[in-house]
Amino acid sequence: MNGAALAYVGDAALEVLVRRYLVGLGLNGSGRLNHLALNFVKATAQSAAVDRLLPALTDEEEYIYRRGRNANGISIPRSASAREYRRATGMEALFGWLDLTGNPERAEELFKLAYADVTEKIENEIKGATSC
Repeated sequence: MNGAALAYVGDAALEVLVRRYLVGLGLNGSGRLNHLALNFVKATAQSAAVDRLLPALTDEEEYIYRRGRNANGISIPRSASAREYRRATGMEALFGWLDLTGNPERAEELFKLAYADVTEKIENEIKGATSC
């Protein structure tokens, strides 16, 4: 499977991880959930998450990431630079590959690592809102 196809699957796999995480916090209301999900699924957020992921990847995972990052035929949106979008595509390809090869534990591990700062921020906001 080429990098773009892996990224297509990975986009959905990441979306499921994000939704499970947010609902697991006890949050509800689709508007709020969708707003918080943007902290994870925007190309700029995914590109930043790559910096935390790369040191933890195995050689095989890094190879898959590069396949996605270097995929041909992708359209760069205005909301991200070409570099950010390619890095995000690489990350999505990695999560697509993990999903297709039946590695949900590794996907969960990498998700937590990639978004540690985002999850901490959201959890602190929730604690602050409930302590008032």
